[in-house]
Amino acid sequence: MQEHVIVGISGGVDSAVAACLLVEQGYRVTGLHIRVLDRTGDDPRPGTSPLIVSDHPEYRFPVFTLNLSGSFRKEVIGYFEREYLEGKTPNPCMVCNRSVKWKGLLEAADMLGGDLVATGHYAKTCFGNGRHRLFKGTDRQKDQSYFLWMLGQRELSKTLFPLGALTKPEVRDMAAQFGVRAAEKKESQEICFIPDNDYRNYLKSSIPGLEKRLEGGEIVDACGKVIGRHGGFPFYTVGQRRGLGISSREPLYVNRIEADRNRIHVGGKSLLRCRRLKAGMLNWIGIDAPGAPLRTTARIRYRDSEEPCSVVIESPAETAVDFDRPKQSVTPGQAVVFYRNDEVLGGGIITEAIPETASDARPAAGR
Repeated sequence: MQEHVIVGISGGVDSAVAACLLVEQGYRVTGLHIRVLDRTGDDPRPGTSPLIVSDHPEYRFPVFTLNLSGSFRKEVIGYFEREYLEGKTPNPCMVCNRSVKWKGLLEAADMLGGDLVATGHYAKTCFGNGRHRLFKGTDRQKDQSYFLWMLGQRELSKTLFPLGALTKPEVRDMAAQFGVRAAEKKESQEICFIPDNDYRNYLKSSIPGLEKRLEGGEIVDACGKVIGRHGGFPFYTVGQRRGLGISSREPLYVNRIEADRNRIHVGGKSLLRCRRLKAGMLNWIGIDAPGAPLRTTARIRYRDSEEPCSVVIESPAETAVDFDRPKQSVTPGQAVVFYRNDEVLGGGIITEAIPETASDARPAAGR
């Protein structure tokens, strides 16, 4: 029996090629475009769309739209704003993947009779040792496994990643062969709900009175001395150097934000070096939550290099991560994602960065 796959169609080249590949592989394909920026709330039923992915008749398939704007405002935009108001720097795309995109795809699959769902992410999945597992994409420059650590067994059990073994140039070539209308479309690196990728202006306009309420807070140095005033702590992030408005003999960087005191801590670059961090909102994919210290590698941001570390579960809600070598600009609100070679073991949201000076520059774990 021909399997029916619901493919997330974003309007870009990757999702379009993923859908066409599945058609070529013999699947019955239905596209789903999830709308998230409408002013209305969620619409529980998919509606038909005039969207045509390919100019070639053999790659024509029906496309539906599903309005999840209400869920997006609550789960993603709400999360984004709350995190900044707590002095953190969030990554909304990760939350959107599980709370909106996969939720919408799986709900649409139930309503449209789909057996599986698929997206244009550069990642891989397989089943082994009794669980569904997540792996990096072949194209290391495009690998998106870092953004998918929140997916659970239910999502992965139903998901195909048709582009996982391909490179971006190969996908571009296939787009031309498939007659994909988005073949030459440029990729967007911006957060979809923030015009011009200017999150500061977005926060100022979306939270009335925010700037006036928080401006004038203290900027303090490593000794706790007040050396300046800031324009509102949500408009700063760990590692920031420019825009501090402070004269100093050495470059100064934001190294900590105290939201409850409306205070920003600055200092030399050495204060950004962290060997230890704490993380919450943990999700384990490739393994059960470890009961003993786990030796693995981890990234603390998308384009970060993986570094060896030890992971110690301190409670069901929190883990400590000790890196063999100090990491630079560990940022609360971002994700720490754990890997074993190409496999994603799991991840969590960074809740605290502990400077190397505070953790005593002790000998590296495992040495």
